[in-house]
Amino acid sequence: MSDDVWTRWPSREALGRAGTTRPRRLLARAVRLPVLGLLLWGAFSQNHVDARGAVAAAAGVLLATVVSWAFFQTTCEHRLLPSVALMVVLLGTAAAAQTTGFTGPALVIWCGCGIAAPERLPLGAALSVTAVALASYATFDNDVWLTTAATVVGMVLAGYVVRLDAEGRGNTQRLLVQERATRAAEAESAALAERAGIAREIHHVLAHSLSAQLVHLEAARLLIERGAGREQILERVAAARGMARDGLAETRQALSALRGEPAPLEEFLTELVSAADGAGITVTGERRPLPAEVSQAVRRVAREALTNVRKHAHGAEVGLRLDYGPHEVTPDVRDSGGRPGDLTGAGGGYGLLGMRERAELLGGSLDAGPDEEGFVVTLKVPV
Repeated sequence: MSDDVWTRWPSREALGRAGTTRPRRLLARAVRLPVLGLLLWGAFSQNHVDARGAVAAAAGVLLATVVSWAFFQTTCEHRLLPSVALMVVLLGTAAAAQTTGFTGPALVIWCGCGIAAPERLPLGAALSVTAVALASYATFDNDVWLTTAATVVGMVLAGYVVRLDAEGRGNTQRLLVQERATRAAEAESAALAERAGIAREIHHVLAHSLSAQLVHLEAARLLIERGAGREQILERVAAARGMARDGLAETRQALSALRGEPAPLEEFLTELVSAADGAGITVTGERRPLPAEVSQAVRRVAREALTNVRKHAHGAEVGLRLDYGPHEVTPDVRDSGGRPGDLTGAGGGYGLLGMRERAELLGGSLDAGPDEEGFVVTLKVPV
């Protein structure tokens, strides 16, 4: 064994009462009460005890009880010198009891010290205390030597087994504390992630919608200053109103998704593409419910891709395909190419950068670029 084994204390969790079950506490009390009764019976059952001797015996029992309680407290605090000193007091009390004819109480105290020392002290200190206590017990015990030897070995083993059991309970207590701390950290992390998700949703929705509205309203202001025609001004105001209406609808949809109450994905995509001229939707693979964050990512990317078509490829034919793969879901938005639309330059909004960021947060990827005819945006998200 290393020096650390000889000098290491049992953990405070092992020495304390925390984590002990009610039956275990009742068993400990059931052991202490007969021991105390045995001490009292041994003190007052002697024929040579007079009134003064009875008072001295009661004082000795009281002293042993108080010292034992103090020993338990000092060991819980890992205070070596006071703990050993209290053990010496108990051994001295037992020796005094033996010399005055109280053999029974002396043997009980020596046995208690022989079991408590290896249970609650570092093994280096416990070895000396146990050796003195059990050697004294063996010297004054009246049984045959074989019975005495078996009793001594049994007490040593009992003390060490109780120590191992207490250390196991202490390890369990520490693991429980660590598990609670881990759960608290996970809950805090989940709350922070949820807050970040809400902030991201609000930013993406409002930044896209408000920037587009600002562009149209600024254009309307310039038209008014230049004395443009009424129809041009109303067209810009109507466009801003449409963007506000779309932004409000998207905000409501985002809040529903955050609450875990989004509309069915395919229904949402169908309504989305129905608003885009020439758009169609195709669903392949085995349809199944998707996690809320994956569903929200598909919705957001599809909406942004179709908005980009309106901005940069007005009049193009658009196709949206949703593929349910075995391990991932893949929405694909393609257009056939067209002329820039009225929304070109209406703010950066969410954009390809935001779509790619959302995909990477979920462990997926986003590919966007021109193909043979027009432009294609493909999202892959693991599920």
